[in-house]
Amino acid sequence: MKRIFLLTVIYLFSLSAIHAQDESSYFLISKSEESVAEGIAKIKSALSESGFRVIGDYHPAQSENLAVVCYTHPKLEEIALGFSDRGALASALKIGLKKQGETLNISMVNPMYLFFAYFVDGVDKQEDALRKISDQAIEAMQKIGTLKEPFGGTLEKNKLQKYHYKVMMPYFTDAEELRTFDSFDEGLKTIRQNLEAGKGETEKVYELAYSDKNVAVWGVALKNAEDGEAHFLPIIGDDHMAAMPYEIILQGNTASILPGKYRIALHWPELTMGTFMKIMSTPGDIKKSMEKLTE
Repeated sequence: MKRIFLLTVIYLFSLSAIHAQDESSYFLISKSEESVAEGIAKIKSALSESGFRVIGDYHPAQSENLAVVCYTHPKLEEIALGFSDRGALASALKIGLKKQGETLNISMVNPMYLFFAYFVDGVDKQEDALRKISDQAIEAMQKIGTLKEPFGGTLEKNKLQKYHYKVMMPYFTDAEELRTFDSFDEGLKTIRQNLEAGKGETEKVYELAYSDKNVAVWGVALKNAEDGEAHFLPIIGDDHMAAMPYEIILQGNTASILPGKYRIALHWPELTMGTFMKIMSTPGDIKKSMEKLTE
């Protein structure tokens, strides 16, 4: 009986340890002397060969030394659409490139870090499938480089599920609504037209539209030199390049974004309050730019 009890305790402890496993926010994949363009080409090829779909790329802060490649996977899109509270935001994964001197660093968002944060309710039922997608993405990047060095900070699954930066700061569920349209189709048309026109000094990086589900997500470049990416990225750290671009989601007839005080903190989990204060206006600036896309 004592032996059975001991084995049970060990088993439960093991489950607890697995559950409490830290997830790194990013992985450094490769360091080379290649150009940014060469890095982008290799990433796109590796992703396509591994069953992923490249949906966009761009140069954050309009810098030729910085780049992001955005991609998705059919199974991920299917799973994401099953989460009613803006789950489609997790459909797009990102890989960042930064040229510093002669060195090109390639990094990626850890997919599981993002999944645990954005799939708030019911993630356990999909965890095995999501882990498979995550492993597949990491394996694809092993064709680029074999470093897989974690950086940027870590959080446990349970903390990611209810993440907020500080007391009184927003959670994932505290999305900021920008506008309610008369219909999904009206919202889709309006946002597309405004992105085409560059309203709010923005530019479309990618679009994922699921008209049969009344859901659409856009990755949006923030090009204003005074309060966009060129302003806040150098302050909070452009090593986290794979955090960009910022997203706007249309779900049903409502357009919304994640609050900057949540999304920026999540993607820069080691950000100090002192540094955060230096971009105090950024969450509001981002919201104003996104609102322009809904007018």
